[in-house]
Amino acid sequence: MKARIFILICVIPLLFIASVMHESEPASAMELGKLLFSDPILSGNRTVSCASCHKENFAFADTLALSPGVNGRLGTRNTPSAMNMRLQESFFWDGRASTLEEQALIPIENPLEMDLPVDSAIARLNSNAFYQQSFLRIFKENPSKKSLAKALSDFERSLETNNSPFDDWRVNDNEDAVSASAKRGFKLFNTKAKCIQCHFGPDFNNVEFRNIGLFDGRMHVDSGRSAITHKKSDLGKFKIGSLRNIAVTAPYMHNGMFKSLKEVIDYYDNPDLIIPKAMNRDTILIRPLQLTDTEKLDLENFLISLTDRRFLK
Repeated sequence: MKARIFILICVIPLLFIASVMHESEPASAMELGKLLFSDPILSGNRTVSCASCHKENFAFADTLALSPGVNGRLGTRNTPSAMNMRLQESFFWDGRASTLEEQALIPIENPLEMDLPVDSAIARLNSNAFYQQSFLRIFKENPSKKSLAKALSDFERSLETNNSPFDDWRVNDNEDAVSASAKRGFKLFNTKAKCIQCHFGPDFNNVEFRNIGLFDGRMHVDSGRSAITHKKSDLGKFKIGSLRNIAVTAPYMHNGMFKSLKEVIDYYDNPDLIIPKAMNRDTILIRPLQLTDTEKLDLENFLISLTDRRFLK
Protein backbone atom coordinates (compact mmCIF):
# COMPACT_ATOMS: atom_id res chain seq x y z
CA MET A 1 0.00 0.00 0.00
CA LYS A 2 2.79 2.40 0.93
CA ALA A 3 4.54 1.57 -2.34
CA ARG A 4 1.42 2.43 -4.33
CA ILE A 5 1.05 5.74 -2.51
CA PHE A 6 4.72 6.52 -3.17
CA ILE A 7 4.26 5.77 -6.88
CA LEU A 8 1.19 8.01 -7.06
CA ILE A 9 3.02 10.83 -5.27
CA CYS A 10 5.88 10.60 -7.78
CA VAL A 11 3.78 10.10 -10.92
CA ILE A 12 1.21 12.88 -10.35
CA PRO A 13 3.82 15.72 -10.39
CA LEU A 14 5.37 14.21 -13.53
CA LEU A 15 1.99 14.15 -15.24
CA PHE A 16 1.44 17.76 -14.20
CA ILE A 17 4.82 18.80 -15.58
CA ALA A 18 4.13 16.96 -18.85
CA SER A 19 0.77 18.69 -19.11
CA VAL A 20 2.31 22.15 -18.56
CA MET A 21 5.05 21.41 -21.12
CA HIS A 22 2.44 20.32 -23.63
CA GLU A 23 0.42 23.49 -23.05
CA SER A 24 3.51 25.63 -23.69
CA GLU A 25 4.34 23.92 -26.97
CA PRO A 26 3.79 26.14 -30.03
CA ALA A 27 0.64 25.20 -31.92
CA SER A 28 1.40 27.07 -35.15
CA ALA A 29 4.27 28.35 -37.25
CA MET A 30 3.57 31.83 -35.90
CA GLU A 31 3.88 30.70 -32.28
CA LEU A 32 7.05 28.80 -33.10
CA GLY A 33 8.44 31.88 -34.82
CA LYS A 34 7.67 33.95 -31.74
CA LEU A 35 9.79 31.62 -29.62
CA LEU A 36 12.64 31.61 -32.13
CA PHE A 37 12.53 35.39 -32.48
CA SER A 38 13.58 35.72 -28.84
CA ASP A 39 15.93 32.73 -28.65
CA PRO A 40 19.72 33.35 -28.88
CA ILE A 41 20.13 29.80 -30.21
CA LEU A 42 20.19 31.39 -33.67
CA SER A 43 23.33 33.45 -33.00
CA GLY A 44 26.94 32.31 -33.25
CA ASN A 45 27.79 32.57 -29.55
CA ARG A 46 24.19 32.16 -28.32
CA THR A 47 24.02 35.68 -26.88
CA VAL A 48 21.93 37.59 -29.44
CA SER A 49 18.41 37.04 -30.72
CA CYS A 50 16.20 38.90 -33.18
CA ALA A 51 14.53 40.50 -30.15
CA SER A 52 17.86 41.90 -28.95
CA CYS A 53 17.59 44.59 -31.63
CA HIS A 54 13.86 44.50 -32.34
CA LYS A 55 12.57 45.45 -28.89
CA GLU A 56 8.87 44.79 -28.34
CA ASN A 57 8.27 47.85 -26.14
CA PHE A 58 9.57 50.09 -28.92
CA ALA A 59 7.41 48.68 -31.71
CA PHE A 60 10.07 46.04 -32.38
CA ALA A 61 12.69 48.66 -33.25
CA ASP A 62 15.81 49.66 -31.30
CA THR A 63 16.61 52.68 -29.17
CA LEU A 64 20.19 52.93 -30.46
CA ALA A 65 21.35 54.47 -33.71
CA LEU A 66 23.30 51.28 -34.48
CA SER A 67 22.56 47.99 -32.77
CA PRO A 68 25.30 45.73 -31.34
CA GLY A 69 25.38 42.17 -32.60
CA VAL A 70 27.53 39.20 -31.61
CA ASN A 71 30.56 40.27 -29.54
CA GLY A 72 29.32 43.85 -29.55
CA ARG A 73 29.95 44.42 -33.26
CA LEU A 74 27.94 47.39 -34.43
CA GLY A 75 25.72 47.20 -37.47
CA THR A 76 25.92 49.79 -40.23
CA ARG A 77 22.28 50.91 -40.27
CA ASN A 78 19.53 51.70 -37.80
CA THR A 79 17.24 48.82 -36.84
CA PRO A 80 13.79 49.42 -38.38
CA SER A 81 10.55 48.29 -36.79
CA ALA A 82 9.57 44.70 -37.55
CA MET A 83 5.88 45.62 -37.32
CA ASN A 84 3.33 46.14 -40.11
CA MET A 85 5.16 43.98 -42.65
CA ARG A 86 2.22 42.34 -44.42
CA LEU A 87 1.86 44.97 -47.13
CA GLN A 88 5.58 45.47 -47.75
CA GLU A 89 7.09 44.45 -51.09
CA SER A 90 10.77 44.77 -50.18
CA PHE A 91 12.80 44.58 -46.98
CA PHE A 92 15.85 46.21 -45.41
CA TRP A 93 16.68 49.85 -46.01
CA ASP A 94 18.11 49.02 -49.43
CA GLY A 95 15.42 46.52 -50.44
CA ARG A 96 17.86 43.62 -50.82
CA ALA A 97 15.16 41.06 -49.90
CA SER A 98 11.96 40.73 -51.89
CA THR A 99 10.08 38.45 -49.48
CA LEU A 100 9.71 38.37 -45.72
CA GLU A 101 10.92 34.75 -45.74
CA GLU A 102 14.15 35.84 -47.44
CA GLN A 103 14.55 38.73 -45.02
CA ALA A 104 14.11 36.50 -41.97
CA LEU A 105 17.28 34.48 -42.63
CA ILE A 106 19.70 37.24 -43.64
CA PRO A 107 20.39 38.67 -40.12
CA ILE A 108 21.24 35.19 -38.86
CA GLU A 109 24.20 34.94 -41.25
CA ASN A 110 25.26 38.58 -41.09
CA PRO A 111 28.63 38.68 -39.21
CA LEU A 112 27.68 42.06 -37.69
CA GLU A 113 24.39 40.70 -36.36
CA MET A 114 23.93 37.06 -35.36
CA ASP A 115 26.95 35.62 -37.19
CA LEU A 116 25.77 32.05 -37.68
CA PRO A 117 25.60 30.21 -41.03
CA VAL A 118 21.98 29.19 -41.59
CA ASP A 119 23.05 25.58 -42.11
CA SER A 120 24.60 25.67 -38.63
CA ALA A 121 21.42 27.20 -37.22
CA ILE A 122 19.40 24.36 -38.75
CA ALA A 123 21.80 21.80 -37.28
CA ARG A 124 21.33 23.35 -33.83
CA LEU A 125 17.56 23.21 -34.13
CA ASN A 126 17.71 19.56 -35.22
CA SER A 127 19.86 18.70 -32.20
CA ASN A 128 17.45 20.45 -29.84
CA ALA A 129 14.70 18.03 -28.82
CA PHE A 130 12.11 20.74 -28.15
CA TYR A 131 12.56 22.50 -31.48
CA GLN A 132 12.90 19.31 -33.49
CA GLN A 133 9.63 18.00 -32.08
CA SER A 134 7.93 21.37 -32.59
CA PHE A 135 8.95 21.52 -36.25
CA LEU A 136 7.88 17.90 -36.76
CA ARG A 137 4.49 18.59 -35.23
CA ILE A 138 3.85 21.85 -37.14
CA PHE A 139 5.59 21.25 -40.49
CA LYS A 140 5.65 17.44 -40.55
CA GLU A 141 9.40 17.56 -41.14
CA ASN A 142 12.64 18.29 -39.35
CA PRO A 143 13.82 21.92 -39.13
CA SER A 144 14.94 23.29 -42.52
CA LYS A 145 15.77 26.67 -44.04
CA LYS A 146 12.30 26.85 -45.54
CA SER A 147 10.45 26.02 -42.33
CA LEU A 148 12.66 28.31 -40.22
CA ALA A 149 11.99 31.20 -42.60
CA LYS A 150 8.28 30.36 -42.57
CA ALA A 151 8.11 30.38 -38.76
CA LEU A 152 9.95 33.68 -38.35
CA SER A 153 8.08 35.42 -41.17
CA ASP A 154 4.70 34.23 -39.90
CA PHE A 155 5.48 35.77 -36.53
CA GLU A 156 6.48 39.06 -38.15
CA ARG A 157 3.26 39.07 -40.18
CA SER A 158 1.33 38.84 -36.93
CA LEU A 159 2.77 42.16 -35.73
CA GLU A 160 0.15 44.40 -37.31
CA THR A 161 -1.19 47.51 -35.59
CA ASN A 162 -4.27 49.57 -36.44
CA ASN A 163 -5.60 50.63 -33.05
CA SER A 164 -4.20 54.15 -32.76
CA PRO A 165 -5.99 57.37 -31.80
CA PHE A 166 -5.77 58.33 -35.48
CA ASP A 167 -7.62 55.14 -36.47
CA ASP A 168 -10.22 55.83 -33.82
CA TRP A 169 -10.75 59.29 -35.31
CA ARG A 170 -10.75 58.42 -39.01
CA VAL A 171 -12.26 54.93 -38.94
CA ASN A 172 -14.64 55.17 -35.99
CA ASP A 173 -15.51 58.86 -36.41
CA ASN A 174 -14.50 59.61 -32.84
CA GLU A 175 -13.75 63.32 -33.01
CA ASP A 176 -12.42 63.31 -29.47
CA ALA A 177 -9.77 60.66 -30.20
CA VAL A 178 -7.14 63.18 -31.32
CA SER A 179 -6.43 66.82 -30.52
CA ALA A 180 -7.19 69.80 -32.72
CA SER A 181 -3.45 70.16 -33.19
CA ALA A 182 -3.16 66.60 -34.55
CA LYS A 183 -6.04 67.24 -36.95
CA ARG A 184 -4.28 70.35 -38.25
CA GLY A 185 -1.12 68.27 -38.53
CA PHE A 186 -2.94 65.71 -40.67
CA LYS A 187 -4.06 68.47 -43.01
CA LEU A 188 -0.49 69.77 -43.24
CA PHE A 189 0.72 66.21 -43.86
CA ASN A 190 -1.50 66.10 -46.93
CA THR A 191 -0.77 69.61 -48.21
CA LYS A 192 2.00 72.07 -47.35
CA ALA A 193 4.37 69.55 -45.73
CA LYS A 194 4.14 67.22 -48.77
CA CYS A 195 4.49 64.09 -46.60
CA ILE A 196 1.64 62.39 -48.44
CA GLN A 197 3.73 62.19 -51.61
CA CYS A 198 5.84 59.45 -50.01
CA HIS A 199 3.81 58.29 -47.02
CA PHE A 200 0.32 57.05 -47.86
CA GLY A 201 -1.91 54.00 -47.58
CA PRO A 202 -2.80 51.94 -44.49
CA ASP A 203 0.74 52.03 -43.10
CA PHE A 204 1.73 55.49 -44.38
CA ASN A 205 4.46 54.33 -46.72
CA ASN A 206 4.82 53.05 -50.26
CA VAL A 207 7.02 50.64 -52.19
CA GLU A 208 9.34 53.25 -53.67
CA PHE A 209 12.86 54.22 -52.70
CA ARG A 210 13.63 57.93 -52.28
CA ASN A 211 16.70 60.06 -51.69
CA ILE A 212 15.81 62.60 -49.02
CA GLY A 213 19.26 64.16 -49.00
CA LEU A 214 21.22 61.99 -46.58
CA PHE A 215 24.05 61.24 -49.02
CA ASP A 216 26.78 63.74 -49.82
CA GLY A 217 29.70 61.44 -50.65
CA ARG A 218 31.79 62.93 -47.84
CA MET A 219 30.33 62.81 -44.32
CA HIS A 220 27.34 60.71 -45.36
CA VAL A 221 28.52 57.94 -47.65
CA ASP A 222 25.91 55.16 -47.44
CA SER A 223 24.82 54.84 -51.07
CA GLY A 224 21.67 52.89 -50.19
CA ARG A 225 19.68 51.27 -52.97
CA SER A 226 22.37 51.84 -55.63
CA ALA A 227 24.63 49.30 -53.90
CA ILE A 228 22.01 46.68 -54.80
CA THR A 229 20.91 47.86 -58.26
CA HIS A 230 24.24 49.47 -59.31
CA LYS A 231 22.23 52.27 -60.87
CA LYS A 232 23.48 55.83 -60.57
CA SER A 233 19.88 57.04 -60.35
CA ASP A 234 19.46 55.06 -57.12
CA LEU A 235 22.35 56.79 -55.36
CA GLY A 236 21.38 57.67 -51.80
CA LYS A 237 17.89 56.19 -52.09
CA PHE A 238 16.39 54.23 -49.21
CA LYS A 239 13.15 52.41 -48.52
CA ILE A 240 10.23 54.54 -47.37
CA GLY A 241 9.26 53.13 -43.98
CA SER A 242 5.89 52.92 -42.30
CA LEU A 243 4.95 55.81 -40.02
CA ARG A 244 2.83 53.68 -37.71
CA ASN A 245 4.19 53.80 -34.14
CA ILE A 246 6.84 56.26 -35.32
CA ALA A 247 6.76 58.09 -31.98
CA VAL A 248 8.28 55.07 -30.20
CA THR A 249 10.92 54.05 -32.75
CA ALA A 250 13.54 56.80 -32.30
CA PRO A 251 16.24 57.38 -33.42
CA TYR A 252 15.29 57.94 -37.05
CA MET A 253 16.56 57.48 -40.61
CA HIS A 254 18.75 54.67 -41.95
CA ASN A 255 21.68 55.93 -39.90
CA GLY A 256 19.76 56.90 -36.78
CA MET A 257 21.03 60.49 -37.02
CA PHE A 258 17.88 62.17 -35.67
CA LYS A 259 16.95 61.59 -32.04
CA SER A 260 13.44 63.05 -32.06
CA LEU A 261 10.46 63.69 -34.31
CA LYS A 262 11.14 67.39 -33.90
CA GLU A 263 14.60 66.94 -35.44
CA VAL A 264 13.09 64.97 -38.32
CA ILE A 265 10.51 67.67 -39.04
CA ASP A 266 13.14 70.39 -38.80
CA TYR A 267 15.23 68.49 -41.34
CA TYR A 268 12.41 68.10 -43.85
CA ASP A 269 11.53 71.76 -43.43
CA ASN A 270 14.97 72.79 -44.71
CA PRO A 271 17.39 69.93 -45.51
CA ASP A 272 20.15 72.30 -46.66
CA LEU A 273 20.65 73.48 -43.09
CA ILE A 274 21.70 69.98 -42.06
CA ILE A 275 23.31 68.54 -45.22
CA PRO A 276 23.95 71.45 -47.59
CA LYS A 277 25.63 69.55 -50.44
CA ALA A 278 23.49 66.43 -50.73
CA MET A 279 23.76 64.46 -53.95
CA ASN A 280 20.77 63.25 -55.98
CA ARG A 281 18.23 64.62 -53.48
CA ASP A 282 14.59 64.20 -54.51
CA THR A 283 13.01 67.22 -56.17
CA ILE A 284 10.21 67.13 -53.58
CA LEU A 285 12.73 68.61 -51.16
CA ILE A 286 14.34 71.10 -53.50
CA ARG A 287 12.93 74.09 -51.62
CA PRO A 288 12.30 74.75 -47.91
CA LEU A 289 8.78 73.99 -46.72
CA GLN A 290 8.73 77.15 -44.59
CA LEU A 291 6.76 75.58 -41.78
CA THR A 292 6.03 77.72 -38.74
CA ASP A 293 6.80 76.50 -35.22
CA THR A 294 3.09 75.90 -34.66
CA GLU A 295 2.81 73.89 -37.87
CA LYS A 296 5.79 71.78 -36.88
CA LEU A 297 4.17 71.03 -33.53
CA ASP A 298 0.91 70.14 -35.26
CA LEU A 299 2.73 67.72 -37.55
CA GLU A 300 4.47 66.13 -34.59
CA ASN A 301 1.17 65.68 -32.75
CA PHE A 302 -0.33 64.04 -35.82
CA LEU A 303 2.59 61.61 -36.05
CA ILE A 304 2.23 60.79 -32.36
CA SER A 305 -1.45 59.98 -32.98
CA LEU A 306 -0.31 57.05 -35.19
CA THR A 307 0.92 55.22 -32.08
CA ASP A 308 -0.97 52.00 -31.41
CA ARG A 309 -2.67 51.93 -28.02
CA ARG A 310 -0.51 49.00 -26.89
CA PHE A 311 2.40 51.46 -26.73
CA LEU A 312 0.55 54.41 -25.19
CA LYS A 313 1.37 55.00 -21.52
